[in-house]
Amino acid sequence: MAPWIRTPEALTELARSLEGCRSIGLDTESDSLYHHFDKVCLVQIATDRGEAVLVDTLAVKDLSPLGPALADPAIVKILHGADYDVTTLKRDFGFAFANLFDTMIAARFLGMPGIGLAAVAGAELGVTLSKANQKDDWSRRPLTPQQEAYALADVQHLAALRERLEAKLVEKGRLEWVREECEAVSALDPSPRRKSPEAFLGIKGARKLRPRQLAALRELYAWREGRAERTDRPAFRILGNEMLRKLAERRPRTLPELRHVPGVLPRLRDQADNILSALRRAAELPDSELPVIPRSPRPVVSTEVMARGARLKEWRTRRAAELKVEVAVVLPQRLIDRLAAEGPRDGAGLAGIEGLRRWRIDAFGDELLAALAA
Repeated sequence: MAPWIRTPEALTELARSLEGCRSIGLDTESDSLYHHFDKVCLVQIATDRGEAVLVDTLAVKDLSPLGPALADPAIVKILHGADYDVTTLKRDFGFAFANLFDTMIAARFLGMPGIGLAAVAGAELGVTLSKANQKDDWSRRPLTPQQEAYALADVQHLAALRERLEAKLVEKGRLEWVREECEAVSALDPSPRRKSPEAFLGIKGARKLRPRQLAALRELYAWREGRAERTDRPAFRILGNEMLRKLAERRPRTLPELRHVPGVLPRLRDQADNILSALRRAAELPDSELPVIPRSPRPVVSTEVMARGARLKEWRTRRAAELKVEVAVVLPQRLIDRLAAEGPRDGAGLAGIEGLRRWRIDAFGDELLAALAA
């Protein structure tokens, strides 16, 4: 039987037991594939003493007793692919994080070919982790024994995995690189609870639509989000983004015309009137109220800036091959763009580049300046 934490008293006892730990493995399971308002449904914790528990966040709503341990810099919090866990735990419970170690980041900085937890654990520890329950609805209770075992396995090997990966990072002189990247993950903002009303502009192909079509997309998007909220279903399960765009492009006016848009009917027969009403509202808007995509003039990139970017890319490709890591580990494209545009000439200039990180300046500063100045 899996050790469950289902009462405030048990959670308080767990929190007390974490005070003497050097490290804890941490993971979460959520229900974003099944609900519009996704939430953390389960928190898995493994201590360096070999204990592992499942905290039922549907039964215990207040997880504040765990806050001090997660914010304690003396306790290493070990996660794999921590960004989602960190941002949703901050959103749902207001946690703060300190001294985080992300084994996925470590795997990337070691140049491992597979960076998923199953791949890394298999390569480093020789254990086999199942992926069978990755897409389960974790808001359902009770969980099956298989689900319990899956959830616990995600944290039971993290301490050993961190030990192996950290030793390799020390050997390669990259531990501080990973620590700084993990600090950045700890500082991420909480996940937003609601999408912006302008989120429809982010749908693929939206910016190619004509104004009237864009108005149709806006109305359809608002209909879908409203229905997702009322029914607490994920928006993509109601109607996918591609179908929203197709409806906006064709703008059917009648039920027979709607039938000619594949993928809508008969599945959404009960919503046909609402879909047509949304399209009608867009059709009746005066031209002055049609949405306009803000167009910024395309920046003029000088020959000098382009040359700096090309040299940085050439340097990055060569350096990544030497380090045997992905090129994005050495220098993501967004940093190439910023460096090329600003053209820093010294260490102080490099330090002013947002997101460059201290470790890149320490490891590659002279090389970056040389590439920029060549």
